[in-house]
Amino acid sequence: MLVYAAAMAQMAEPVKFSSTLKTNGTDEGEIVFSGNIDKGWHVYSTKLGGAGPTEATISFQKKDGVETVGELKPGGNEISKYDDMFGTELRFFENNVQFSQKVKFTKPEYDIQATLEYGACNDQMCMPPQEVVFKQKGKSPVKVVADDKDKDKTEDNSKAEADDNGKEENADDNSEAEEDTVAAIVTVPADVNISETDSAKWWQPVVDKLGNIDTATSTKGRSWLYIFLMGLVGGILALFTPCVWPIIPMTVSFFLKRTKDKKKAIKDAITYGISIIVIYLSLGLIITAFFGSDALNAMSTNVWFNLFLFALLVVFAMSFFGWFEIKLPSSWGDKIDTKASNTSGIISIFLMAFTLALVSFSCTAPIVGLLLVETVTSGNWIGPAIGMLGFAIALALPFTLFALFPTWLKQAPKSGGWMNIIKVTLGFIELAFALKFFSVADLAYGWGLLDREVFLSLWIVIFALLGLYLIGKLKFPSDFYGGEETKAMPVPCIMLGMISLAFAVYMVPGLWGAPCKAVSAFAPPMYTQDFNLNKNKMVVAQYHDYEQGMAAAKAMGKPVLIDFTGYGCVNCRKMEAAVWTDPQVAEILQNDYVLISLYVDDKKELDKPMVVNNNGVLKTLNTVAKKWSFLQANKFGANTQPFYVAIDNNGDPLASAYSYNENIEEFLKFLKKGLSNYKH
Repeated sequence: MLVYAAAMAQMAEPVKFSSTLKTNGTDEGEIVFSGNIDKGWHVYSTKLGGAGPTEATISFQKKDGVETVGELKPGGNEISKYDDMFGTELRFFENNVQFSQKVKFTKPEYDIQATLEYGACNDQMCMPPQEVVFKQKGKSPVKVVADDKDKDKTEDNSKAEADDNGKEENADDNSEAEEDTVAAIVTVPADVNISETDSAKWWQPVVDKLGNIDTATSTKGRSWLYIFLMGLVGGILALFTPCVWPIIPMTVSFFLKRTKDKKKAIKDAITYGISIIVIYLSLGLIITAFFGSDALNAMSTNVWFNLFLFALLVVFAMSFFGWFEIKLPSSWGDKIDTKASNTSGIISIFLMAFTLALVSFSCTAPIVGLLLVETVTSGNWIGPAIGMLGFAIALALPFTLFALFPTWLKQAPKSGGWMNIIKVTLGFIELAFALKFFSVADLAYGWGLLDREVFLSLWIVIFALLGLYLIGKLKFPSDFYGGEETKAMPVPCIMLGMISLAFAVYMVPGLWGAPCKAVSAFAPPMYTQDFNLNKNKMVVAQYHDYEQGMAAAKAMGKPVLIDFTGYGCVNCRKMEAAVWTDPQVAEILQNDYVLISLYVDDKKELDKPMVVNNNGVLKTLNTVAKKWSFLQANKFGANTQPFYVAIDNNGDPLASAYSYNENIEEFLKFLKKGLSNYKH
């Protein structure tokens, strides 16, 4: 018999379950599994369908004296979210969950052994199917009539005799199972030879050799930086609008003329800039504090909220096109301006900054709105505050810089028609982004109104029209002043127009199934494409059995890449679609490695079970899922997917492990490092 010591270093345990049997003095009870879920993780509900992730199910190994009533019921705040990969609505729980199974007592005493199986994922990885075992026996809370007792005794005596016979048979079965452990490991095709020595060596834990499991670089820091830079760009764009740019020289001149003391004037201008930052940052903080992380995540996937965002951005776009102007009541600005004039010191400067925010609302609101929409739907709960900080810094910086260096004002471009060009350009961009949010609702309800080719067609038209506008071939009413057409478009606009037209042309092949990776984050998934000529095929693993793959790799003299995956692992599919399809990656995987994909949620029964030592407890592995889950946990000290590890023909690691990270260059470095170490 082969046994294996468990090495559980760095094992994830994002969900902690407790179980209990609730009785109320009647003939019915309830088995309740209560789970606490770590932040960022979620547990899937029941009845999701076989093609999706691991759903919650209950199975009974023993239910003497009870019978089940109804089905397993989920409880808690169930969240529904459309999943692009599986093309269906998935239901799951965050923070906490309860699963309950009603039972009816049929005898004076009961003996129950049940197992809850569930699946858990976060945004980057998934756990293999997890189990919670419930065991309890005792006296039933109800009395059973004498006739039933006699009947039960007879049944019990018969069962006892059967159990005695079964024990003898099971004893033989156990010895057979222990012998079958080796047989299960070494069962391979006739053309691949495996020795018991090799098999034992391949299963040997290598957690210490592997060291700390280096997963893919977290995207959290990068997302914060992205949101900040997005806010910074938004603030810069807002500067060059007709509502803000003309105010800059007027405000700076006011501070310089307000006092003869230049140092004080500069100090006031700096205070003015800080006030702008405080005002817009406060807006971001209020949104963050009011909604919180859970609300923002829920909003980002809510169908009606996405439809609202779609309508909002369309309204903003029409405003920038000049159809109408979004304005706050003029009395608001007048009142704040009056209060600023009647006060002094820091308060007056702050009120002046607030007046700027109100007066420039018609130009800044669509930009701020788009920024907040993007940060809210990103699921990053602190995103609105970070985005508004970037926006405010960009908006406040010119007031401070021009106060420090007044001569720069003479070199600054004068107000003119170029500011209207920026407004109209932003209108096209907001219209394009609006389609992204309509797409979310369309996919969730399965309307089929915005399939991938329809989305791309609309984007092609939008960016083609933007290109025509920037080269001067398309005009809006706001481009005419006093009945006269504005001057010819400047060279930078024409260059940007050419880029926009080129982008539109770039998307055209997407109508026939070209990947168009530059828009893949916005466009609907490829499966919504009705007509697809793309013949690219994804890399397929040569082996789905660990020992067979290892034996083949040894015979060929190649290193092994183990891919711990799952049928219900969304991020595994993302890696395969985004990274494995890269030509360089595909060539290495197909030619230089023996690729072994092991599915940790494959519930097929093993032909011959394995008996292993799991933390001093003998455990029988009777399914493919349990076998590969044990291999990943015991050998590599990990239990989340996707999980990739390159090993040599002895089963020793060639590089640190790799997890979910769609950076192709990083994955190539990981593969090449394994090859280099194998050759040396």
